[in-house]
Amino acid sequence: MQHFLLSAAARTLSLKQVFRMSDAEAYETFCQLRWPETDGEAVCPRCGCAETYNITSRRRFKCVACHHQFSVTSGTIFASRKLTFVDLLAAIVIFVNGAKGVSALQVSRDLDVQYKTAFVLSHKLREAMALEQQNRRLDGVVEIDGAYFGGYVKPENEKADRKDRRLAMNRTGKRQCVVVMRERGGKSLSFVVRNEGDAVPMVRDHVGTLATIHADEGTGWDALHAGWNVHRVNHSVQFMDEGACTNQAESYFSRLRRMEIGTHHHIAGPYLYAYAQEASWREDNRRVSNGSQAMLVAESAMASPVSRKWAAYWQRKAG
Repeated sequence: MQHFLLSAAARTLSLKQVFRMSDAEAYETFCQLRWPETDGEAVCPRCGCAETYNITSRRRFKCVACHHQFSVTSGTIFASRKLTFVDLLAAIVIFVNGAKGVSALQVSRDLDVQYKTAFVLSHKLREAMALEQQNRRLDGVVEIDGAYFGGYVKPENEKADRKDRRLAMNRTGKRQCVVVMRERGGKSLSFVVRNEGDAVPMVRDHVGTLATIHADEGTGWDALHAGWNVHRVNHSVQFMDEGACTNQAESYFSRLRRMEIGTHHHIAGPYLYAYAQEASWREDNRRVSNGSQAMLVAESAMASPVSRKWAAYWQRKAG
C-alpha cells in the first residue's frame, strides 16, 4: 500500500501555485484567514465593529465607530511585517513541506531574505503551531515517555583520557528532558523539563482521570499509579508487553531526533520547547495534505497575538 506522503492527496498546494499568485490575491487570502466569519470583510480589532472604511492606497482599514486604523496583520504574529503577502504565504508552504522541519538557512535562501528574517519568521510559525496545543486535554489510551536532548560532551582524543559521559559529574548540565503525552488515534502534548518525573504535574493538568496511561519502567512515572490505570513496559526486555507499549511516543522522538540531527544540527536549550512543540504538531498532522497544513498554520498565525518573545528580537539583542 502506498504511503500517504507519496500519494497525490498529500500534495494539494505547491510553491509554483503560490508564486503565480499576485500580491492582491495573496492579500485577499490573508483577509479570508483573518476574518472568516465575515468572508474577509474587516472587523475592528479594538472595538469589534464590522463597519470599516477601506483605505485602498495603503491597504489599511479605518473603523467607523472608534476611528482606529489597522491592517490585516495588525495585532497578529505578523504585525509590522515587511515581506510581501506572497512571500509570507510561500514561507508558510516551505515551512510545512519539511516533514522533519526546515532550517532557517534554507528558508533564507528560498525567499532571498536575511538569515535573521528567516530565523524569527520560522520561530513565529512555531509559536503559532503551539497555539493549537493550549489547554488540550487527552483521554482514552495515552502514551507517555521522555527523552533527553542537549548537553553533548565531545569525547577526548586519547582513549585513556575519556570519561564515562553517563555519569552526572561528566555532563555539561545543559541536558534537558522532552516529555511527550500522546493519545492513541488523537493529539499529543510535549513539555521540556529537567527530569522525567518533573512532568507528573503536567500529566495531572492535561490527562483525564479516566484515561489509561502506558509508560516505561522509568521511576519518574511511579507516581502516576496513584491517579490512573497505568500499564508499564520494560524496554530493556521488550518493546511491547501484553498490549502495553509507547511506540507512538517513540515515533514522536524519532521525528524530533531527525529534526535535530539532520535538519537543524544543533538546538539551543532555550529554544528546545519550540522545536518539541513543532514536532508534536507535525506528528498530529502527518496525514493531512500540505495545502491544509499551510492553511492551519496560517489561520493559527492570524489568530495569534503579537509575539512577546520574537517581536523586535534582533533589536533587543543589539541593544
